[in-house]
Amino acid sequence: MTNVKQLVSDGIKKITPYVPGKPLEELEREYGIAGAIKMASNENPLGPSPKAVKAIENHLSTIHRYPDANSNALKEMLSKKLGVSQESIIPANGSNEIIEFSLKAFLRPGYEVIIPEPTFSLYTKFTQAMDGIPVKVPLKKFSVDLKSVREKIGPKTRIIFINNPNNPTGTIIKKNEFEDFLHSIPESIVIILDEAYGEFVTDPDFPRGDCYLNGPRWIITMRTFSKVYGLAGLRIGYGLASRELTHYLNKIRQPFNVNSLAQAAACAALDDDQHLKKTLRIVAEGLNYLYQNLDQLKLEYIPTQANYLMVKVGDNCDKVYELMLREGVIVRPLSSFGFSEYIRVSVGNQQENERFIASLKKVLQYSN
Repeated sequence: MTNVKQLVSDGIKKITPYVPGKPLEELEREYGIAGAIKMASNENPLGPSPKAVKAIENHLSTIHRYPDANSNALKEMLSKKLGVSQESIIPANGSNEIIEFSLKAFLRPGYEVIIPEPTFSLYTKFTQAMDGIPVKVPLKKFSVDLKSVREKIGPKTRIIFINNPNNPTGTIIKKNEFEDFLHSIPESIVIILDEAYGEFVTDPDFPRGDCYLNGPRWIITMRTFSKVYGLAGLRIGYGLASRELTHYLNKIRQPFNVNSLAQAAACAALDDDQHLKKTLRIVAEGLNYLYQNLDQLKLEYIPTQANYLMVKVGDNCDKVYELMLREGVIVRPLSSFGFSEYIRVSVGNQQENERFIASLKKVLQYSN
């Protein structure tokens, strides 16, 4: 029989599998502890909107039926909320699916995709899977360096990824900088703007993707219901783009790609402004609490526009991570991102934030 390796594309052979964070159940079983908390995946500390939970319950009896293939109710609500045409909205099974749609539509084998790094690892994985060439551009002072990105553009550049706010740093590109960049790049390039954490941004100079649907360049904006809306387990997101772009993305989109429970929950979540405001308040208060306590501990951190925070714990980052696990607190070590001295912590509720700080104080005494 032929060796299966001979059947796989060279791009896929190069992919490093995604390593997810440790689940709570696995941690408790492995370490023999109970009551662990997860502060590693940037999830909503309040959970989903009660309206979303109720909507799921109301639709359980109809799951033997296929979902609305076009997610019409969701598109209508997003259209009204964002002030964009329904033809500019493409629902997806998590915003990750927008990456897949975009690369299938606009990338060809041997062409280049520029990726500022460190950032979300799936940009590179999807590029390699399509036999594209990832061109990495290092961050500058923990932020996306658009000047260096521009210098990397060549005749084979087809796509540029911009994660704004960037994960894991939480930094953003400002509006003037972004618009100057748009006017300086070739018209043939597609920009994929990932705004998974955009709702958390408080800086008024944040360039929101829906403002550029009919601008001077081709832009596809990705958004998700996993973070601020607390629906990570349902895998639902959406893309925003000009009608010309969504026309081709919809050709690739599978029928029924967004399940009926996710559609119902997303519509209900959009209708719950109170839960959204409460989430944003809890995150803002949580960040202030973490900043104050990290200052007291004399630990460096990167001020963030997202719902997570990079904290410098020193060369023994992996040891700090391991000791935090034994305390029942899951954070994200950033060695795999190239930040060997940093951990990333999601903002939790007040009790979780206090437990994180208390555990960190204890762990730092052991690890130094």
